[in-house]
Amino acid sequence: MPVTARDRPSPPRKATAPAVEAVDTSYLEGLVGYNASRAAIAVIELFVKRMAVYGMRQVDFSVMSLITHNPGITSRQLCAALSIQPPNLVAMINALEQRALIVRKPHPRDGRAVGLHLTPIGQNLMHDAERTAQELELDATRRLTAAERKTLMRLLQKVYR
Repeated sequence: MPVTARDRPSPPRKATAPAVEAVDTSYLEGLVGYNASRAAIAVIELFVKRMAVYGMRQVDFSVMSLITHNPGITSRQLCAALSIQPPNLVAMINALEQRALIVRKPHPRDGRAVGLHLTPIGQNLMHDAERTAQELELDATRRLTAAERKTLMRLLQKVYR
């Protein structure tokens, strides 16, 4: 006699997993990387929104800021300071030059090197962009006192230096 579906025993029911009411992030919150990443995400989101008006990404801003405060800096120095690979910097420098934000000038001591300088347009843009960066940093860290902000910066720098 053939066995029908009715004749087969039902498979045992799987126990239902309990629903998560509140997510426990305590383990992750005990990790430096997790906390640094979460803080960075909050600052980066604000940065992206506020710097869009200048047409600058974080890396563009960093490069332009170093040129602002180090007129004549070389591409090699930029790469070392920002941990950027030279091929990645070349396209960025070309784009900044096409936007008339920077200009290349012969290096005063090294005939093979070229120094990078801001144009007047670049100077104006960076004046406004750096002011915006300062404001967004204060907004992003508004829950910190000035002393806590200074301590945070010092501690973060101890991690990566």
